[in-house]
Amino acid sequence: MSKRRVAYYYDADVGSYTYGVTHAMKPQRMRITHELVSAYEMLPNMHVLRAKRASAETLTRFHTDEYIEFLAKVTPENARRLTYQGTRFLVGDDNPPFEGVFEFSSISAGGSIAAAKRLMEGQADIAINWAGGLHHAKKREASGFCYINDIVLGILEMLRYVPRVLYIDIDCHHGDGVEEAFYTSDRVMTASFHKFGEFFPGTGHIEDRGRGPGRGYAVNVPLRDGVTDESYKSIFEPVIDKIIDVFRPSAIVLQCGADSLSGDKLGGLNLTMHGHAHCVQYVRSKNIPLMLLGGGGYTVKNVARAWTYETACALGIEKDINPNLPWNEYFEWFGPRYRLEVLESNLEDLNFRGGALDKNRETILQFLSELRPAPSVQMQDVPREGLEEQLGLPGIRAHGPIDDMDERLAQHARFVYNAQGHSDESQTESEPESDSSSRRGRRTSRRIRNGKKRMSIVTSQYFDVPAIPPGHDEDDDEGCGHEHGHEAWTSARSGLPSGKRKRRFFQSIAEWDPVKRVVTERERAGVRAGEVSYMANGGRRRVRGRDKVSEEREDFDVDADIEEDDE
Repeated sequence: MSKRRVAYYYDADVGSYTYGVTHAMKPQRMRITHELVSAYEMLPNMHVLRAKRASAETLTRFHTDEYIEFLAKVTPENARRLTYQGTRFLVGDDNPPFEGVFEFSSISAGGSIAAAKRLMEGQADIAINWAGGLHHAKKREASGFCYINDIVLGILEMLRYVPRVLYIDIDCHHGDGVEEAFYTSDRVMTASFHKFGEFFPGTGHIEDRGRGPGRGYAVNVPLRDGVTDESYKSIFEPVIDKIIDVFRPSAIVLQCGADSLSGDKLGGLNLTMHGHAHCVQYVRSKNIPLMLLGGGGYTVKNVARAWTYETACALGIEKDINPNLPWNEYFEWFGPRYRLEVLESNLEDLNFRGGALDKNRETILQFLSELRPAPSVQMQDVPREGLEEQLGLPGIRAHGPIDDMDERLAQHARFVYNAQGHSDESQTESEPESDSSSRRGRRTSRRIRNGKKRMSIVTSQYFDVPAIPPGHDEDDDEGCGHEHGHEAWTSARSGLPSGKRKRRFFQSIAEWDPVKRVVTERERAGVRAGEVSYMANGGRRRVRGRDKVSEEREDFDVDADIEEDDE
């Protein structure tokens, strides 16, 4: 197998965080994987890098400002208050507000963004970030153990350089967060191979194919319990071949969630380590720039085995490594066999019942055959750094008081978002339904996305999004510039879709007011609104139509003062 230039991203701090002693997600698995990769002496064959951690501003390329600000402030002590008694941002028990959640997320996102940039600049053929692959995170909400969607951020970085990106997800769970982010785009095709049914996240029906310009660019391959290497390969290879032939991607992102391995605590599939790694080998053989990411995986020793072997696959040395594990710091974890292997169990493969696998393969290939040729995209050179960094300008928090132009722009933004919301409500979509069972599957897939239901990744049970408690402090501002009172809550809830409307992604109960945010930040910094103009006038307040010394005046209109000073 030909050699490739491989960049390997790892931050030693990533294994120091914990979701909780009893939580299924163990960040330590990345440290164990790294130790095993090091024990096999693969590191000298790769360019080992530590990525710069993603800043809050970088994370807002996809996520909302209020959500990132929340992650930066949340702790176990203030979580109930900042989430409004569990009604926002962290809904349910899957995503605890553990210490260092923002730093942990910034490591994951920073690695994926740096890996994408390195690939696109031609400095590597394959880039690996096993700390990435958190595909469930939504635009303004954590989901399925994922807080920041590093995959979307990495793909957005790629789209600055290339016209089309293919995202492949072999995690046991549907890659709903990435699919939703690019559901209306024809520049990113998402292909998810996942277990489907009453299983988290409850989305990923075969008929979910995108919307608008993105119609046909979301490919979902639903699987049943017990899928083996042979059955997985029989649908993975033809689907990927057809996608590459039709879509012609410029780069590929492969999410290697290890919960599709046999014996995973939360999965239900039956892949061996070699069957899982075959996907990496097959995509690598296409000679397209490739980014490998981690993802799910809750039997820690099997996760480390799989990702170590897939690192060897990226290097093209998988046939040369010894299946007997070398000594390493976590050697005792791999007993009693101490081998680099994950064997299949005697779980029955339900995918052959009624020819379900063959039917799905034929249906998906038919969908792809109906897709128009690869869309053309007009590309232009993009600055590698923002203008602010180039000129050394200060950040937004260093700006002076807001003026009339700031206010008009904020009002225009609110008008645009409101108009977009009304347009989404009125938009209709014609999607053929094959039979009653298909309609039931579509309804199941939409129960999560309509904003009223959530599903737990641990129990795969639905639960209602809790309502804001009646006794909650309506005047509590939290320092983020929102109106969190009952009126704001009611107005936001009124925008949620009813059961008859089409789904709208990224629903929020918050009203984001840029003007109020700036005013709030200045007040928290100890600067009263209008104080600058007050000092500039020598302590005089200029009132429209007359001059008046207002030494004792405390309450005044911020906008009026700014307007008067501009005269």
